Amino acid sequence: MSEKRVPIYLDNNATTRTDPTVVQAMLPFFTEQFGNASSTHAFGDEVAVAVRQARASLRDLLGNAYDHEIVFTSGGTEANNAAILSALATQEGRDEVVTTSVEHSAVLALTQQLATKGVKTHIVPVDARGRLEIEAFRSALGPRTAIASVMWANNETGTLFPVEFLAGLTREAGALFHTDAVQAIGKVPLNLKDSGIDMLALSAHKLHGPKGVGALYLRKGTTFRPLICGGSQERGRRGGTENIPGIVGLGKAAELAAERLEPERIRIAALRDRLEQGILHNGECVVLGDLGNRLANTTNIAFDHLEGEAIAHRLNRAGIAVSLGSACSSGSMQPSHVLRAMQVPAWRMHGAVRFSLSRETSFAEVDEVVCAVSDIVARMRATSRATVREQTS
Repeated sequence: MSEKRVPIYLDNNATTRTDPTVVQAMLPFFTEQFGNASSTHAFGDEVAVAVRQARASLRDLLGNAYDHEIVFTSGGTEANNAAILSALATQEGRDEVVTTSVEHSAVLALTQQLATKGVKTHIVPVDARGRLEIEAFRSALGPRTAIASVMWANNETGTLFPVEFLAGLTREAGALFHTDAVQAIGKVPLNLKDSGIDMLALSAHKLHGPKGVGALYLRKGTTFRPLICGGSQERGRRGGTENIPGIVGLGKAAELAAERLEPERIRIAALRDRLEQGILHNGECVVLGDLGNRLANTTNIAFDHLEGEAIAHRLNRAGIAVSLGSACSSGSMQPSHVLRAMQVPAWRMHGAVRFSLSRETSFAEVDEVVCAVSDIVARMRATSRATVREQTS
């Protein structure tokens, strides 16, 4: 009997496996330490201590100055919504939003909804490599801008945006600056206390933490109106009993990410380059995005005149998980809005496949994926050529 093949997971931009160390840190808070952090007895006190520790660990990863600048949320989507809606509600005389054409749906869906209510949104384009058109961004800012929201790293191509520079431009315009940093946290070094960023969203499950918990960084002194009203939790900025196991898990994940960020970033970049070189050797494919300024773990490879969906399906049957782009839109048959914004031609766009690695990815796995992709693509091209010959004979 042949051994069962161990699955290979290369869809880490969709979600990561929760680190076993994170799980172990969380477990006591489901059973022994189950108190409410707002309670004044011993059960509540020990839980409150754990929340403070998690906040401090996340502060260290983000490089911000104060623990109270962190507001725990249910994830990145809530944090993004809270930031944008608060800015519109608190910036007197300012009722416009500036964002980009390649944002995650957590931002774009909200701005589309706001547009139906009369909120003007300026959508800044990107170039063919997915880089923001800086002059268009500068021109979009004005006296009515309440907030500019620009992702730190694109989830489909890995392209990094100069958010600290953009935050400076936004501040000069008198508006707030927010960044969806969900894909950047734990992958690039951050130092928020020395930046002009006012608000930042993150999610635990993108850095080997649990799902259902995230945070909003809120610079000290930034006026804020809560999205969720209720009790006095999070200094009155996010009502509801805290998700203690999740918060503890996020804190532990942040601690591990801070310890491993630089050495793992170098190792993962080498893995990504090995994967790209092996696949590109087959020809008739290209890497999309800004190759000189991107996440170490992400590569989006377009296979000319093939269907990316068919490639991903065949890889899945071989025990290899990849993606066509954002997991939040994988059920849609519409081409990626990111690749459309980059004006990738249709014959190339439909063949795009995203591979996203993590610190758990090995060189042996990368080599196996290269072999599998090469075989699948060769078979698909042979079938395509045979079909063309039959149709022309």
